[in-house]
Amino acid sequence: MIRDIRSADRRSTVLWGLLIVATAFTWAVGEGGAGGPVIAALLLGVALLKGAAVILDFMALARAPLLWKLLTLGWLALVCALIGLAYWKGMP
Repeated sequence: MIRDIRSADRRSTVLWGLLIVATAFTWAVGEGGAGGPVIAALLLGVALLKGAAVILDFMALARAPLLWKLLTLGWLALVCALIGLAYWKGMP
């Protein structure tokens, strides 16, 4: 049991570190002034992956019933899709 707790703590710590790295990456891209549809798609993809990691690991929905996973991940995908659509519609 203690081994399982330590393993879960280590997994969460590593995932937290990866989320920090992904956040720093997206910040650096934004501060660097990079733009365009490819960059926007890349940043939305990173946001989608970060959101899925938070939902499944930190919200502990990885072991939840399928309906809850579908609802939360579907909501995340819908929000990212709408942001992407708004970006594409606003392009000249």
